[in-house]
Formats: sequence, C-alpha cells, structure tokens
Amino acid sequence: MHILIVSQYFWPEGFRINDIAKTLVEKGAHVDILTGKPNYPEGRITEGYRAWGTQRESWEGASVFRVPLFPRGARSAWRLALNYLSFIFSGLVFGPWLLRKRQYDVVFVYGLSPILLAIPAIFLARLKRRKLVLWVQDLWPDSLSATGYIHHPRLLRLVERVVRWIYGHSDLLLVQSRAFVAVVSALAPGKTIAYYPNSVDATFGEPPDPRVILPRVSALEAGFPVVFAGNVGVAQAVEVIVEAAELLKPYEEISFVVFGQGSRWDWMQEQVPARGLTNLHLPGRFPVDTMPGLMQKAGALLVTLADEPIFAATVPNKVQAYMAAGRPIVAGLNGEGARVVEEAQAGISVPAEDAQALADAVLRLYRMSPEQRAEMGANGRRYFKTHFDHDKLVEELMTHLRGMAVTNKEMA
Repeated sequence: MHILIVSQYFWPEGFRINDIAKTLVEKGAHVDILTGKPNYPEGRITEGYRAWGTQRESWEGASVFRVPLFPRGARSAWRLALNYLSFIFSGLVFGPWLLRKRQYDVVFVYGLSPILLAIPAIFLARLKRRKLVLWVQDLWPDSLSATGYIHHPRLLRLVERVVRWIYGHSDLLLVQSRAFVAVVSALAPGKTIAYYPNSVDATFGEPPDPRVILPRVSALEAGFPVVFAGNVGVAQAVEVIVEAAELLKPYEEISFVVFGQGSRWDWMQEQVPARGLTNLHLPGRFPVDTMPGLMQKAGALLVTLADEPIFAATVPNKVQAYMAAGRPIVAGLNGEGARVVEEAQAGISVPAEDAQALADAVLRLYRMSPEQRAEMGANGRRYFKTHFDHDKLVEELMTHLRGMAVTNKEMA
C-alpha cells in the first residue's frame, strides 16, 4: 500500500505522526510525507534546513518532501498566522510538483490545529484521484472561541463554513475522542466518522533508556513531585496549577514541576517570586526522548484543561503518555478526559479550573501508601495496553486506509 501523509509538522519536530509513519513502514507500507520545514517549538528553522526552497530526504524508510515555510517565531500572532498560511500556499503550489510522478492508494491527513492545513491534501487527493482520510485532532471553530483567538460571531461562522467544506471533501473522518463524533457529525452530515484515539511511543511504558542522559531536575529527586508536561497555554488553564501550589505551600514535601513552554509560561514564571512559590518549579522544555524517564520519577502526573465545553470533548494526548508511564494521574478537567482516567482507575479527576479540588486531590494521593499509588499506575498501564497500544492502533489505521484504497479500485 502506497500512502501519502500530509502534515505541517514532522520529524525532527516531536509529534505523534512520526511514530505512526515509522510503524507504517515497518509493517510494509510505502510512505511519503508532505510537510514543511521544521521550526516547532523554538519558532526558528532547525539547523540543516532553510525556510525557502523545497527539499527531499529519507527518514526511517519513508520519503519526506518539504515545502517552503515561514517560521512561526516566538509568541507572535502575525508570524504564526503567516506560518500556517505559508504551508497551505506552499502545499498547493509546490506539493503537486514535488509529487508529480508519485502514485498513491490513499491520502492521510494528520489534522492538528488549524484544520485549514488539510486544504493542500484535499487538492492532492483530487489530483491523484484518491480517497482522503482526515484525522481530526482539534474541533474548529469551537476551540478558536474557547482559547480566545476569535470572538466575533461572523468570523466564527465563516470559519465554520470552511470547516464544513473541508469535512465535506474528506472521505473518512477519524476522531481522537468519542465525544468528537457528535460535534463533527453536525458539520459533516452523511460522512463516515470513526473513533481513532491517540497513542504514544512504547518508550513511555518502558524503563528509562540508559543511553538517554536525563537532565538533573532537583525537584524530582526528593519529596512528592507532581509533574505537568506539555504546552503551557490558555487551553491548559495553568492558573489552576499556580493557585493549587499556593494552597499547598504548608506541605513542604509536595512540589509542582512543569515541563514545557507556551503562551502562559512567562506569566507562571512571574508568579513564582510574586507569590513566594518555592514549591513550583519551571525547568522548561526538554527533548522528547527524556520525558519517559522524567515522568517515571513523578509522585503523580498532572493534566489540566480550561472549563470550556469544547475541552470536555477532548482527551489530551498526555493522558495516554501518563498511563503508559505507570504513575497515578491527577486530572483537572471535565468530560471525556476525566471519564477515561476514572474508568481506568488510574488516578483522581476533579472539575476543571477548581484549585481547591485539585489541591485536595494531590493531598489524597500524597497521603496514600506507595502501594496504593503503584496500583493506580498499574491500572493506567493496563488500560493503555488494552485501549491505546501503539501497534494495535497502527494496525487499526491500516485497516481504515486499506478500506479507502479498496474503494478507489472499485471506483476505477
């Protein structure tokens, strides 16, 4: 099977699509990736690449075709908009030329935000006369409103029309959360929609690789560290972490360790001295291959989302990573993500943006015996193996893609 993957983000950027592409090749598929020049998360083009011009390379048996891209910069809204638009433009202009002699059985889109990035894939699928499979990771336009990027009703309705058009030109819509099905169905009447969750690399569930040198983070070496890992932004409502840390200042052994960066990172840094939070540590962002080892040093792992209806439908990918790591989870979120944690008996869930409830949950875990916490971690790992195992899910994806490829042949 010959698969074209379209994704703005790809290795050396650390996204789920990397592991999927690698495993597809290992399972016998011929994989091409149309992507941009790597610049996430630093905002500048990675060394060895240049923003302009096209580029072709081989990675883990897959052929990677890179189109020009305007780098996203550091926390600049206009540069980020240009970054997104440049991929759409370059994908439409350079994609057909780069792939002019390539034949495929199916086109697969890794549909991170913004969903507009699927537009080049729609054009290429029609050009190659092949079916398009879109994996929806974020719900537009709802997430735009929830994160505060767009409030104007007319503009939101315009975005909704574009999203309807994108869904309408897709042949199969995969959604990362069961709660996405109803929302996507409302914008894609008559389309086939299937639940297809995220997973993580198997290393998250394995003992730390001795070849990977872990950074020394003193807060992980003693006491009861509660670790948050990932984007530090509006959607994550990180204010609740700061407030919970303030409530737990009397408990010297409990600390919060936040790995990652984002739009609310500077604000969090300001709050540490302003509130005297000696129990809140912000070591920053580290390479993806160090995260399994760092997570497994945690007393508990923390996931938070804002109290918005759209986020209640979402299962943050860190939930799967936390389960694989085998540590108890504190989930400060509503809806589907909380349901998964509770169903797995992998930790404690509390309402989104409720600092007192979050602090109380951390205290509950802190006061449990090591054996009780270990049982929660083991529950999460078992649930991960049953529902989110990487190899099982790639096999499921191949079944979806083969189904679309067969449809192509039947129509030929």
